[in-house]
Amino acid sequence: MTAEQMADAGQDPPARPLDAIDRAILGMLQTDGRASIRSVAEHVHVSRANAYARINRLIDDGVIRGFSARVNHERAGQGASAYITLKIVQNSWRTVREQLQGLPGAAHIALVSGDFDVLLLVHTADNRALRELVLTKIQAIPEVLSTRTLLVFEETGLDPQLPPES
Repeated sequence: MTAEQMADAGQDPPARPLDAIDRAILGMLQTDGRASIRSVAEHVHVSRANAYARINRLIDDGVIRGFSARVNHERAGQGASAYITLKIVQNSWRTVREQLQGLPGAAHIALVSGDFDVLLLVHTADNRALRELVLTKIQAIPEVLSTRTLLVFEETGLDPQLPPES
């Protein structure tokens, strides 16, 4: 089965091991997602064609899921941020996830273990908008049994790094 056929069937192709050049490319793109092919090639000491092919392979393999901007939410008019924990009905994860993905300001959704089932990060204009989001949208989802809201007073974004090669 080809990678395309596997994707159509909802399966990921098996992961290929990353070599030192792949890791260097990923590290550079994590630091600067707008880096040109030329600068990536120079940085990792390969030809532009090789760098281009490797980046495309990393995309095709699902290692690179996309490119995005890191946003300062406060400066973008989203002055309130919160982590919301949810307890949900057993086996309702897929249904709840679909509904949470459609929420305005939802930034990260994770199914977790422990005292609650779902961890949701949201950014809203202010506390009033946050209150409305929690009380009228999240708690209205039938599969949500309870919520707890943790306000974010200050945050520091860390640039994700690949673990060292083992």
